[in-house]
Amino acid sequence: MTQPDLVAPRPSTPAVELGSSGSSGGLPSDLLQDSSRRLGVACLLYSAVWALHLVMINVFVPVLSTTQMLLVMAPRWSQNAVAAGVIAISLALFGYTRLSRCDCRLALDVGLGYEVILAAAIAFVNQASPDQLGISWICVLVVVHAMLVPNQPSRTLVASLLAASMDPLAVGIRSALGQPTPSAAFLAYRFLPNYICALIAVVPGHVIQRLGREVRQARELGSYQLGEVLGRAGMGAVHRATHRLLRRPAAIKLIRRDAVGAGDGRTFEVALHRFRREAQAVAALHSPHTIALYDFGATNDGALYYVMELLQGIDLETLVKRFGPVPPARMKHLVTQVCHSLAEAHVAGLIHRDIKPANIHTGRVGLDNDFVKVLDFGLVKVAMPEGVEASLATAAGVATGTPAYMAPEVCVGDPNIDGRADIYSLGCVAYWLLTGQRVFSGENAIQVMQQHLRSEPVPPSKRSELPIAPSVDAVVLACLAKDRIHRPADAAELARRLAECDVGDPWTEERAAQWWQAHVPEVAPRVSASGSRERALQPLDVG
Repeated sequence: MTQPDLVAPRPSTPAVELGSSGSSGGLPSDLLQDSSRRLGVACLLYSAVWALHLVMINVFVPVLSTTQMLLVMAPRWSQNAVAAGVIAISLALFGYTRLSRCDCRLALDVGLGYEVILAAAIAFVNQASPDQLGISWICVLVVVHAMLVPNQPSRTLVASLLAASMDPLAVGIRSALGQPTPSAAFLAYRFLPNYICALIAVVPGHVIQRLGREVRQARELGSYQLGEVLGRAGMGAVHRATHRLLRRPAAIKLIRRDAVGAGDGRTFEVALHRFRREAQAVAALHSPHTIALYDFGATNDGALYYVMELLQGIDLETLVKRFGPVPPARMKHLVTQVCHSLAEAHVAGLIHRDIKPANIHTGRVGLDNDFVKVLDFGLVKVAMPEGVEASLATAAGVATGTPAYMAPEVCVGDPNIDGRADIYSLGCVAYWLLTGQRVFSGENAIQVMQQHLRSEPVPPSKRSELPIAPSVDAVVLACLAKDRIHRPADAAELARRLAECDVGDPWTEERAAQWWQAHVPEVAPRVSASGSRERALQPLDVG
């Protein structure tokens, strides 16, 4: 599957209100994070320059400088102390910008103070030759820093003026200590460029602020505003989003125009028609185990988008990779819920065609734990009259499934597939849950598909350390039958067979709640003093 999955198991930097205007001038959260990371890179560069300064004053200056120059220079120990202090501050700020919980707005505000500290250090070094001609390095600092680390124009102006004043301040301190003071004309010639550059530094802030407004406007899709990116893949990206009026969180999948084969207007119109028809079909599904579709449409630049519910929890791919195979009782509990979703879809004439662990999400919904949602109907096939292609996937020119979970008839491109192709894929998912291994593996997709066509699967019980009853083996292997005639006829029949399996103690709501509390407490409910369960204050939001 080339489309991005709606699952992000690792929490990212908290989303920022797109309509707000903090110290960054209202930048969207992802651009705010980029600015914070650029600040970190700048800190590394500045620390490298000051490290070079340490080498110069301790190695080369004593050899190359004249006695007169050494007399007017600040003592070497003081320059060493200033350079070492700047390096320490730079590395500390760099480390903060790389923390997972870094407050990007705070980092950019601290970056303004950091600019003033750098200017003060430069001014101190400049006093080695107070009468030299030419502009100060502070001019370069205030202009470059404003471009690398954008902020509100007013704050940028204040910080730049303070930075520009460090040179005159250093001269004033030097004069107070009895050193000769240059003439007023020379001081004006030397330090006026500092203040001119401080005024110029405000320009990038205004530009960034305008671009931030334009980006926010461009990211408004209908009644929704986009937040940070939850995932990327070949056809587009999935964003966290918020309904502007209801404040309801959502996940928006954007599919680029060029990813739907829009080489010309006619091609795009056909793709848009199919997209609309399939979105309407999926929106008509009412199973609580099918992800809810709130909205869909096309942007002004031709990108297609879905708006879906934002989920809490993890996908089954991540579940097994992080915590290992699940007991048969839990597999039965999870797969039965998938059957509920697929049963309704198949009755409606929809075939998912990309059932795999990454497209099945489990987590917390309301007060229910281990509640399954089937995601990503992007390859859905709609029952249509013979000869009429009814899939967005075909219009987009992408693969119709994932090889590790692909039914034999799908591997050979059979145009007459039915819901039993999803049953085969779901059997592969059950196998993964029980064993932590795929049914078949190979060096490439062709080898995997050939095994789906020709090789007999090893029973799950022979590839798992967990006790698996023969009745569970039988149901999973029935789903993996090469000939679809020998598979369960539909998802409802598979659910009935699972209900008859011997899995020992059932996977109850209490067991599920205990598991989530022990392994993913961000999603699990809290227990109040009265013994009732409460929703966690900081849920792990994924979509």
